[in-house]
Amino acid sequence: MDETTPQRDRMDGASGADSEVGSASAEPASGPKSVAEGGTPVEGSSLSKEELEQLTSDIVAAIKTVYDPEIPADIYELGLIYKIDVDDDRNVDVLMTLTAPGCPVAGDMPIWVENAVNSVPGVSGTRVELTFDPPWEMGRMSDEARLALNMF
Repeated sequence: MDETTPQRDRMDGASGADSEVGSASAEPASGPKSVAEGGTPVEGSSLSKEELEQLTSDIVAAIKTVYDPEIPADIYELGLIYKIDVDDDRNVDVLMTLTAPGCPVAGDMPIWVENAVNSVPGVSGTRVELTFDPPWEMGRMSDEARLALNMF
């Protein structure tokens, strides 16, 4: 990666599972600090662990305000968010899907997500990519979504 390419910090996975943020490996004393030593989550990143955790938490909270109009659960708990990437400049990339390719709000929902994430203080910009690989399945829903939909 060259100096002009912003470093990316990533959170993979759908809701309901603990999300992970990449961490730098332990380096010799002269090298970069590990996250446990107060270093950044990704080697060379300008975002501290605390900044990234707070920003990620705020982004997820914003995404949880977006609902599919036909389903009484937010899209995060439905498992429609596959990945959230944050670069050093606080630009956010969101990879998401829909419950079905023919979803009536397919053209609108990515815009709703973009607007929600852009409302988070500290976010510089957002790009939302829609994918159907892998296709969404009901197993991606969190227990919270299952409860809201009476699917237990």
